[in-house]
Amino acid sequence: MVKVTVPATTANLGPGFDTMGMALDMYNTVEMAIHDSLVITVSGEGESDISLNETNIVYQAAKMVFDQVEQHCPGLRIHLHNEVPVARGLGSSAAAVVGGVVAANALLDNPLCEQELAELVTKIEGHPDNVLPALLGGVIVAGWGKDKLLYQKIVPGIQIEAVVAIPEFPLATKKAREVLPSTVSFQDALFNVNRASLLVTALITNNLQLLAEVMEDRLHQPYRCTLIPGMNEVIENAKAAGALGVVLSGAGPTILALTTDDSKQVQTVMKEVFEAHGVKCNIRVLKPILSGAKIDKS
Repeated sequence: MVKVTVPATTANLGPGFDTMGMALDMYNTVEMAIHDSLVITVSGEGESDISLNETNIVYQAAKMVFDQVEQHCPGLRIHLHNEVPVARGLGSSAAAVVGGVVAANALLDNPLCEQELAELVTKIEGHPDNVLPALLGGVIVAGWGKDKLLYQKIVPGIQIEAVVAIPEFPLATKKAREVLPSTVSFQDALFNVNRASLLVTALITNNLQLLAEVMEDRLHQPYRCTLIPGMNEVIENAKAAGALGVVLSGAGPTILALTTDDSKQVQTVMKEVFEAHGVKCNIRVLKPILSGAKIDKS
């Protein structure tokens, strides 16, 4: 039996649409063992909604490992314990994919190397922004090259916290993608290239002043705000309360604010503004982490 612990993630970080993400200290666990049939149990977040048959994402991801190494996939006993809320923009599906792939690879004595794991989880998820931080930890910048996945892990020296305001309503990534335009202006594309480049520079050089000025976006947030009541006001007020940068976490609806000092005022403002728009939310203070999926094999 293997147990894999996978962190939550926040994708995009504002301008890094589909290319950047960061691991956070909230976790899902996947326990997996060979069994004579498929048995899936779930506890924690989403336990009443998650599939318990072959359509389960963790099982499907595990089966793809068996298929890739040309091994028959036997019955599996899988137990999932989830802390990451489902469909809130904190990487629940990425955690499921990474948990399934890493657990299956461990059961098979690790035939797939890191590069192969990174490429497999990205192909399953469709983009690397959530799955690679979940797999490897830290801040990851990634994208497909000519014939392989290119990625780089950044280890920020900045001591920051991530205040996340998690609305009680879900927002499916598919729905959040449907509101995006098929084309964008040259000016908006240039704006995001500039901001994403400066964001990476700020993280590498530990430049807080620069970080506070570059977490802006024109490719996805302006369109997704129509799906999240009060989103723009939450972002503006959290910045005014002292947050370094405030962004939509992944596809949303969670809003993430990076802070360095006492974040109580930021927490209060985010909650109050959401509630003024009729949105109940939970506030969590998380820390960026450097470690990704961890394996405990027994």
